Amino acid sequence: MATVGGIMALLCLGGVGVFVSIYDNATKIDRSEPDVVTDSFLLAYLVNRDDKSAQLFTCKNPQLAEIGALRDQIVAREKQFNVKVSVSWGALTRQAVTAKQEDVTTQLTISGSANGELGSSRNEDWRFRVIEEGGGWRLCSGAKIA
Repeated sequence: MATVGGIMALLCLGGVGVFVSIYDNATKIDRSEPDVVTDSFLLAYLVNRDDKSAQLFTCKNPQLAEIGALRDQIVAREKQFNVKVSVSWGALTRQAVTAKQEDVTTQLTISGSANGELGSSRNEDWRFRVIEEGGGWRLCSGAKIA
């Protein structure tokens, strides 16, 4: 009986270890590639509007005034016109600047809807500067391409 109890205890502890390992991998912050960092930043900053999560993907001194102005404009339009504004993006294209610096470009689609119906939509081309810092890639700036 003690042997069965011991085996059950080991199985339970092993199961907990596997669960912790899977959870850790699923919630790990991925800063392995510039495009992955850009995607994660856009999701946190423009979709979820979570500054704390967005900061996990930015460099020490980010220059985010332009992307911040876009988010402020989105929030203001939602309040002013009682609509829901969503942001999505297309392919993320990488271009090396130096060994530790890349530009990631994409097209943002900003769409407004009310009562489940699309009211307006526009596309904007954006460039994000990403640098290698602290053992991973981090977004340092974002600017609309004229």
